[in-house]
Amino acid sequence: MALTTRTAVKVPEITIFFWIIKLLTTAMGESTADYFVLNYNKYAAVIIGLIVLGVALAMQFSVRRYVPWIYWFTVAMVAITGTMAADVLHIQFKVPYRSTSTLFALVLVVVFVVWYRTERTLSIHSIFTPRREAFYWAAVMSTFALGTALGDYTAASVGLGYLTSGIMFSAIFLVPGIGYRLFNVNGVLAFWFAYVVTRPVGASFADYMGKSLFGGLGWGDGHVAVYLTVAMVAFVVYLQVSGVDQPKEISPAP
Repeated sequence: MALTTRTAVKVPEITIFFWIIKLLTTAMGESTADYFVLNYNKYAAVIIGLIVLGVALAMQFSVRRYVPWIYWFTVAMVAITGTMAADVLHIQFKVPYRSTSTLFALVLVVVFVVWYRTERTLSIHSIFTPRREAFYWAAVMSTFALGTALGDYTAASVGLGYLTSGIMFSAIFLVPGIGYRLFNVNGVLAFWFAYVVTRPVGASFADYMGKSLFGGLGWGDGHVAVYLTVAMVAFVVYLQVSGVDQPKEISPAP
């Protein structure tokens, strides 16, 4: 398939279900990645995660329209591998969270700049060619890695703790929505701002539930990962069956 071949829109309609599942996947990715990295060989965990992510991306790119379970499976694998990337840089290579946050922020800016200069739009409603989809997933992966590092930085390095960090980022998450609804903030800017912030929101609350450090409840990363996965799957099954988040504006395939 050519890079500019038109397909149907490959991302879901932005509804309340989108944000619920996005927050669940961010939290689940944090708990799952931490469980495997901290309890098993971290290199093997990263390699296996990258392989499964590759399979998920291949499935996502192979379909010609938005398929809920494939899309959200891919997002979940991005959440897991993005967390692993940020954690391995800090744990294995001793890179400070502030530095990893800056690094991934710069990567995200580069992705957005190249995407816009190439396509002249960053709107997710225009994801109907393989090239635009590639830019989209590059941005998604960058936001997950950035959000993981940022959440750990405020909780551990700044000393806010997981719960306070989660509450703070939850308040920040509401800002673009309020700006879009009440003050006519650009919709594309509001979306990506909120999308980036969902990661530290989910990661902070997942760590608060799973870990005993920094004021956490200490339920265990593995247990939290299972609970969140069950909740995420339930919502995705509903979307798959109901079709309520199918894109409204479909670009016809040739």
